[in-house]
Amino acid sequence: MTATSSPFSKRTLPAEWHRQSCVQLTWPHEGTDWKPLLPEVTECYVSLAAEILRRESLIVVSPEPSAVLSLLRKRLPQALLEGITTLQIPTDDTWARDHAFISVVDEEGSLRLLDFRFNGWGQKFPSSLDNLICRRMAELGVPRGRYENQQDFVLEGGSIESDGKGTLLTTSRCLLSPNRNEPLGKEAIELRLKSSLGAERVLWLEHGALEGDDTDGHIDTLARFCPRDTIAYVQCLDQGDPHFPELSLMEQELRTLRTLSGEPYRLVPLPMALPERDKEGNRLPATYANFLAVNGAVLLPSYGHAPQDNAAQLALQEAFPGREIVQVNSRVLLEQHGSLHCSAMQFPATR
Repeated sequence: MTATSSPFSKRTLPAEWHRQSCVQLTWPHEGTDWKPLLPEVTECYVSLAAEILRRESLIVVSPEPSAVLSLLRKRLPQALLEGITTLQIPTDDTWARDHAFISVVDEEGSLRLLDFRFNGWGQKFPSSLDNLICRRMAELGVPRGRYENQQDFVLEGGSIESDGKGTLLTTSRCLLSPNRNEPLGKEAIELRLKSSLGAERVLWLEHGALEGDDTDGHIDTLARFCPRDTIAYVQCLDQGDPHFPELSLMEQELRTLRTLSGEPYRLVPLPMALPERDKEGNRLPATYANFLAVNGAVLLPSYGHAPQDNAAQLALQEAFPGREIVQVNSRVLLEQHGSLHCSAMQFPATR
């Protein structure tokens, strides 16, 4: 693919492993689909909050922030609590990756907070409150940055990956799916991604899907950029697994991709998670690709199967040498068809 300069090429969407100022969590509550599993999912969020706060600041969005803060005061050391900012904002759900700001850094080194439209993954779920979260955060001045209204375009943070050097990775299955940005076609969507995010090029995957996925194939469930021109991706070796055909084709696609300098990417396969099912027996979208990079560490979703969880940790250590890899039990998150990365959104540091 030939690189095409963007009119806003001097703005950059930093890679996730770029130094961060803070991470946002949108806290589960009884008014969300988490109500039947609220104690279990709250425990997961407390664990996630603790790991983030050991390394950087945390923004908690909730309609009941005082209750969340009271809980965290009981569970976390006082020293960690100093890094929390709570915001009282009504919410439909908890998936901050997809309703939070997508942050770019401009040529002056300032943070620009891009507020894209969130419509419940193609109008599948209620989203009117979640779509207003960014605007309400901007009104409260947290985090600090220049607000940009991009509500004329639907874009979820989990649908794009940035290497921080001008390349975006995404899937056609998601960005070209119905009820997002039609009648825009691939070329028009690519131009919008370049202009808004400052990318020089967009790499599209045509294959890759997980059973139980509500997002139409978010890239953060399948393949992720890592340092040193590396891509970590879900590999399926079991020919009897229904995922085998699509993930094998995706693997072949990844082998054909080239960096801006024309070199092949270094590919690090992540093991296929063991099948996880809901009470009705439907397979859930368990994936080790849904990891979260924070300052000095990478948080890896684990699902209670030590051999697979540990194998994923070893693979991720290869992709992120020198970083601590920390497992966070994320099994409960699968019940609402998400995982660890889906739950959080990072904000890059600019100074």
